[in-house]
Amino acid sequence: MAEVTLTVCTTCRAGAPTDDTGPRAGALLFDALNAENLPENVQLRPVECLSACSRGCSMVLSGGPERWTYVYGDLNATEHVEDIVKGAAAYAATQDGIVPWRERPVIFRKQSVARIPPQETSHD
Repeated sequence: MAEVTLTVCTTCRAGAPTDDTGPRAGALLFDALNAENLPENVQLRPVECLSACSRGCSMVLSGGPERWTYVYGDLNATEHVEDIVKGAAAYAATQDGIVPWRERPVIFRKQSVARIPPQETSHD
């Protein structure tokens, strides 16, 4: 299986006012995912901004130049961590990043912000 990266925006406020004394919603999501037992080939990576502020908390699921990349939004640490882990595992098990629709967690079906085509495509 190829290496997969799950990138989480840690500066996301998810529509909440900025609180200088506590962690932001995106950092809480990252910490919750970091505490999970992620599949061996899924790497978790923090990033300071994904420019999807109106859809926060947001994350990206990517896996190399021959896979589709997905941006997801409207996520949170209290409801979505288990589904994110399941979705990342399903994505990692594919060759091209396309998980059959019915096999995707509901949040991956309903909360997709963007689907980005592979950088490399095979021409037959």
